[in-house]
Amino acid sequence: MKMKIALVLVVAMLIAMAAPVFAVAPGKTVEYDGKGAGKVIFDGKIHAGKGTKCAECHPKLFKYKKGTEVFTMKDMNEGKYCGACHDGTKTFGMKDQKDCSKCHKK
Repeated sequence: MKMKIALVLVVAMLIAMAAPVFAVAPGKTVEYDGKGAGKVIFDGKIHAGKGTKCAECHPKLFKYKKGTEVFTMKDMNEGKYCGACHDGTKTFGMKDQKDCSKCHKK
């Protein structure tokens, strides 16, 4: 019985220690620099509200660990990262300047 309790405690501690490794909890936000175009705030609640599931992007488009990837508009225009969906077909694209402010905030 004591072994089971100790095992449960160890597992709980490992989970608690691993939590900060993830970029953002489901439904939360994460901020990207966006350089001169203005910061970009990814809002998990907005994406979930549109029916997007976390597993659609993680880990195939984005790794789970925050700060492990650096991506550019060139990458996204090639259909990588955000560009896998934001292509002008599945949802708004990134090639029309009028759409820039949907993501980039000055």
